[in-house]
Amino acid sequence: MKNILTGKAAFATGTACLMTMLMGTAHAAPTGYDQLAFQTEVKEEIQNDEVTASLYKKAQATDAKALATTLNTSINNALKIAKRYPTVTVSTGQQRTYPRYDKYNKIIGWTGQANIDLKSTDFTATSQLIADLQETLVMENLSFGVSDIKKNALQQKLMTDASRAFQQQAKNMTRAWDARSYRVVNVNLNTGSNYPRPMYNAMSMKAESADASVPSQNFESGNSTISVTANGTIELTK
Repeated sequence: MKNILTGKAAFATGTACLMTMLMGTAHAAPTGYDQLAFQTEVKEEIQNDEVTASLYKKAQATDAKALATTLNTSINNALKIAKRYPTVTVSTGQQRTYPRYDKYNKIIGWTGQANIDLKSTDFTATSQLIADLQETLVMENLSFGVSDIKKNALQQKLMTDASRAFQQQAKNMTRAWDARSYRVVNVNLNTGSNYPRPMYNAMSMKAESADASVPSQNFESGNSTISVTANGTIELTK
């Protein structure tokens, strides 16, 4: 893993406004003279360790009650199957029901869709569960990301790195402007993430779900980039 450091500086005069503090704050009373505003950023690429997926059952019926029975039965059966995989978090997702009309604008039936959502850091179990569910459900999407525990731990580290980078840049700017020292007027610490999320649409998965037995899929989760920026203003002392 490599940290990437960038720095930007701009010279400003006039009274400085205090910035809204997001995650970290440092204050000094500004005088409005010899102030520099700049930003530093640190980044780290990290392997995705969490997979999320959504599958659905879509059905039609002549009346709403029959449709609800079909959808509920299908989702209930899916939840029973999911209980075999305790390392996968399963929840019922969104459900939609809407009428179908004939050319005379008369209701002739109902169409509905019910979803089930999966989330886990156990890729093997999730892959097998998806394969089991695809015998009756259709895949809607599949994506990868960084779990909260792993992301929060990295962000804490990067916040420290960004703070140190800001201080180092402040020292560099002080020397560049032939100043004796500096004091911090304000500093903001902001986090950011870049998650490549490969999506698998329902159309591409229908052919597989039609098989009597769906094989499990090997996952390639890819990487995400977590970043923290430190931007603020310092005042130079001549």
